[in-house]
Amino acid sequence: MTLYHFANCLALAYTPYYLTYKYAGLAEYGAFWKVGTAGVMYMLTQLAKMMFLATFFPMPELEEEEAVRNFDLVHDFFRATVDIADLVGIYLVMQRISGKGSVKILVAGLGWAMAELILTRLVFLWVGARGVEFDWRYIQKSLDANISLVHFITLACLVWTWTRKDTAQSSGLTGVLSLVLAVACYKGVLVSAASHYLQLGTWTTLAQDGVASFCLGLVSLQIYLGVTNNNEKY
Repeated sequence: MTLYHFANCLALAYTPYYLTYKYAGLAEYGAFWKVGTAGVMYMLTQLAKMMFLATFFPMPELEEEEAVRNFDLVHDFFRATVDIADLVGIYLVMQRISGKGSVKILVAGLGWAMAELILTRLVFLWVGARGVEFDWRYIQKSLDANISLVHFITLACLVWTWTRKDTAQSSGLTGVLSLVLAVACYKGVLVSAASHYLQLGTWTTLAQDGVASFCLGLVSLQIYLGVTNNNEKY
């Protein structure tokens, strides 16, 4: 029964990644190694972020459960600011990929999300989901992996649009991109703040995160379609 629960959690977490790779056209481009390269860049970026955070923003010496429950807006804000390094890493990944903009976005976003899934959730599911007692938090962790996939593809789309030459020539589009990028980068802080001050439950917080990521994804898709359609007209 425990192995069955682990398999369900693993399938719930990894199946969307497989479907994205297979049916988004990446398999036709033979982009497997490119996705792997994006994962390597993710690891290097996280290592640099960990060293920076450990030096300038160390975690308070609290018990693990107490540290999870407490919410420090200022501390979390600065930690989210350091996460902007992910944008630089995603940009470097896309610079090394030749092809259409959609391929660059999907390779960078999928590789980034897959690396995060393997490094931050696989061991957690392997150790926890195989336990004797059933716990909904492992299902939540698997669903959160799907939200991360949407989030990182959204970030890759916004970064690709930001680096377009025609974007720099449009002050209105630059302003909108800046606002959406800021919301996307600090989404975790906003969701955690709402969960803390409104005293939301874990499922409500997860749903809130999913709705926020979905809305940001729709906005970034609309911006992407607007930029690419304008280029085709001219």
